[in-house]
Amino acid sequence: MRLLPWCLLLGALPALAQPAKALVGAAVPQTGILAELAIGYGRALMLWQEEVNAGGGIHGREVELKLLDDRSEPVEAGRLYDQLVLEHKAEALIGPFGSAATLGAAASAERNRRVLVNGTGSARPVRRPNYRYVFQSAAPYSRYGLGALELARAEGLTRIALLARDDPVAREMAARARESALDMGFAVGAVERYAAGAEDFLPAVARARGAGVEAWIAFGLPRDAVQMVKAFRKGSYAPRLFVAQGAAQGDFTERLGQAAETAIGIVAYDPRARTRGNAGFVQAYARKWSVEPDAAAAEGYAAAKLLEQAARQAGSFDPERLRAALAAMQAETPIGAYRVDRSGAQIAAQPLLVQVQRGRPEIVWPEAYATARRLPYRSWAERGPQ
Repeated sequence: MRLLPWCLLLGALPALAQPAKALVGAAVPQTGILAELAIGYGRALMLWQEEVNAGGGIHGREVELKLLDDRSEPVEAGRLYDQLVLEHKAEALIGPFGSAATLGAAASAERNRRVLVNGTGSARPVRRPNYRYVFQSAAPYSRYGLGALELARAEGLTRIALLARDDPVAREMAARARESALDMGFAVGAVERYAAGAEDFLPAVARARGAGVEAWIAFGLPRDAVQMVKAFRKGSYAPRLFVAQGAAQGDFTERLGQAAETAIGIVAYDPRARTRGNAGFVQAYARKWSVEPDAAAAEGYAAAKLLEQAARQAGSFDPERLRAALAAMQAETPIGAYRVDRSGAQIAAQPLLVQVQRGRPEIVWPEAYATARRLPYRSWAERGPQ
């Protein structure tokens, strides 16, 4: 048998020793009613893959990102995540878009013993006390009222009104805000629910005035916040603090003009936030996609960066090592801090509060990320003609 020269054999060794790619999988709506909302999420994951591989991969392994289309059907998530693990051999997973889809994806991750970083599943039912492989990166809905309560406490306010649009997300935010308010010693009644499409908030204004409410905190859509402000103006009522989830979003300012001033909204993300790595992320995302990242993009990127950091700390994509790293890790991403409890639920990230000032939203809380100093909510007499 003719032997190859030793130099040729040595030349072949690097190719033979080339490490296999590390496959990371996710299911993201690419068609259907959620596709447009999820565009940023998928784009951010692709940006992350590009950046990681440009930097030499993770432990010398190139990352391959496998994105499946769930067609905007959350019930498909469990099957698709099984497919990612069993058929495509994914070593780690990033959660799908939305809480409903994350329910099935999380169950699959636990069943297949693969780490899943839950990027957007913020609803309480997504979490299970016995989960071992699922780790949440975005702020849960239970934390959406904490910033408003912190502002109320800083102002020395004691009486709070909580309102919620009658949908699952708003109800969960308000219910958890009420629990926190009671724990913090505020005087707060039951959450006042209002129907989708509600336009008359004058009765709620009358109840708030009669109860001496100092802080009005509401969870719902921009149109709801618009109707609340109209009721405030009509009833000549101005709480000392007005925070509404939909304020400073969508067409809130456009529809209200000067009446929108000093209202405070709640947002999951702002491209201007001085969170760690955010400026670089915004620049890279805009350069690649010719548009600023939205909240979905930031949540996708944050989930991927946390998985990357855990893999580097763990020294591999071994599920048990990854799980241990994510459980112990404390980090900061473009959407804020990361720290989880024993079930993998986020206990550090929290949304931002933005206030309308001179027609544009400014970050006013947390103070570390603020772009402007918070102003008091002005009375209608102080505002002059509207």
